[in-house]
Amino acid sequence: MLNFLPPLLIHIISLTIYTVNTLFWLIPIIIFSFCKAIIPLTFAKKMFSYLLDQMASNWVGVNTFIQKLFNKTEIKVTGLDQLTMKEWYLVICNHQSWVDIVILQRVMHRKIPFLKFFLKKELIFVPFLGLAWWALDFPFMKRYSQSFIKKNPHLKGKDVETTRKACAKFKHKPVSIMNFIEGTRFTNEKHDKQNSTFKHLLKPKAGGIGFVLEAMGGNLHKIVNITIHYPEGIPTFSDFLAGKIKQVNVNVEVSNIGDELLGDYVRDRNFKIKFQKWVNQLWLDKDQKLIEFNNDNTAK
Repeated sequence: MLNFLPPLLIHIISLTIYTVNTLFWLIPIIIFSFCKAIIPLTFAKKMFSYLLDQMASNWVGVNTFIQKLFNKTEIKVTGLDQLTMKEWYLVICNHQSWVDIVILQRVMHRKIPFLKFFLKKELIFVPFLGLAWWALDFPFMKRYSQSFIKKNPHLKGKDVETTRKACAKFKHKPVSIMNFIEGTRFTNEKHDKQNSTFKHLLKPKAGGIGFVLEAMGGNLHKIVNITIHYPEGIPTFSDFLAGKIKQVNVNVEVSNIGDELLGDYVRDRNFKIKFQKWVNQLWLDKDQKLIEFNNDNTAK
């Protein structure tokens, strides 16, 4: 609609509106989070949780409207027909750019419950945002290193126990837990440094989702495996703000979380090996999907 404007002007205007939209929703989220914290009644806390999720969803909805207003990006998506707002999901995706998060929020908006990320416990002290993440029921986890466990063996398993308690609220409320299992954004430099066996991906870190699945105690039912592909190359967030991204391909695959994916990733060596093989195969299939996307793009 307004994509005829010069890219620099689109960048400035859209960034301003995104900022205003974020502040507009952040303020009531923080106010209601205080209400959620100080009112001890269980039904009130549940009511505020649903209300806060709705605010966050509205924030994503307005962001999507802004994108459509300033950008002419064509997002080609397959697999959305398998999704529902009434299910418990573990969402995984390849990670190339901060734009990935915006695309995920737009594509998944009102298709699955609002995306929530596992966060380090220390992030709860981030001014304003920490409180907002807590209010939105983002699960905070406390991870102990192997060296720390060796020095303090009595704490073995406590990190999972602590995180499981934080996730107890999701037993009766559908949720989508998001995890970028590469652990960082893809770059050619990181790819070469890792000596990755995948052509378009970094090595996956199986421990992250192994921990999530164990900590959630079987409360997650399905995996949403998302592959994002940028035909013109990996964009920067500045490219996104300026409306320079012409097309994005998104493939969505949904599978059940069977008993074979549930176990003690830290202490059960046989399960750990089996789980790592499963993640590696998942990533091989994703790499092949990206190769197919690139081949289709080259053939045009």
